[in-house]
Formats: sequence, structure tokens, C-alpha cells
Amino acid sequence: MKSCHKVIERKIRYDSSIVEYSCLLVKARNHHVVLFHEVQDSFTMIASQNKLTIPKGSYTLAYYWKDRPFNLYIWRDHNGEYLGSYFNIVKNTYITDKVVSFEDLIIDIMVLPNGDYFILDEDELPEPLDQFENGFVQKVLNSLTDSIDILLSQTISETENTFKHEKFLPLLNNR
Repeated sequence: MKSCHKVIERKIRYDSSIVEYSCLLVKARNHHVVLFHEVQDSFTMIASQNKLTIPKGSYTLAYYWKDRPFNLYIWRDHNGEYLGSYFNIVKNTYITDKVVSFEDLIIDIMVLPNGDYFILDEDELPEPLDQFENGFVQKVLNSLTDSIDILLSQTISETENTFKHEKFLPLLNNR
């Protein structure tokens, strides 16, 4: 893990505001990367009567693809236990050795540890979902929800097999 280097995750919100996080690159391929980020402040997401809390000291393994209209965050607690996942529907993902940038298209999917998932932020759209971004977001959302079980199980399996929790312990303890 010592060969990891810092990469900035740059999220360009729909209103053009920018949020950046300092992360560590843990995997790079031609068309996708995986970044590590330690959660500095606890946060909770709520959908219907369900909530998902990610406590301080947990971490994210974040997957970004140049050729997919989404990115995926997989959260683990400080003991390595799976806490849940989160899909961002995005466009214009740009990956360099210093920055991973994407344009957020508002709609997200929160996935609980039991596999239940919820669509988030539809109330924030400037127009109906089927019209937003000329129907692109609706199309991506439909595709994701149709394949979410397979996609998530494959990615969670990869995180458990490729990115062993023990590799990240020094990063969590030294920050």
C-alpha cells in the first residue's frame, strides 16, 4: 500500500459547485480506478423509513469508470465490516494520475447491507426524472436497478478479495 499516491476526487455538482476530497489511489486500469478515502465525519442518509449511517473512522473504496455513467462507493467500518454502498449517476468522468473528476447528475442509489436499495434525491431534480438530461438519467437508473444485484455482488467480492481490510489498517491508524 505504500506505493499509493494521493488523488483528488472532484465532484462537480449539477449547480456547478465543486466538492473535493483527498484520496489514495489503490488500483488503476485503462478505463477505471479505485480510490480509498477515510471518513472524517459521520454522516447519515435517509430514504423512506430507512437510514444508513457511515461512522467516522470508516472508509470508502470508490470505483470510477471512464466508460460507465455511474460511480460506486463501498463503505466498510474500521473493523472491515461492510456497511453499505452508494451509486452516483454521473457524466463526463475524467481520470488522470492526480484527479478523478465527474459531473454529478443528482440521482443516487443507496444500498443497505441486506441488499435493499433506495433511489435518492429525486425531489432535487429541476424537472421530472423522465425528462431530466433528455431521459439519460432515467435510462441509467433503469439499467442500474435491473443489474444492481449482480454488479454489487461482483464488486463487493472484489473489494473483499483484492482489497483486504488488513492492507488499510495502517492508513486508518496513521491519519
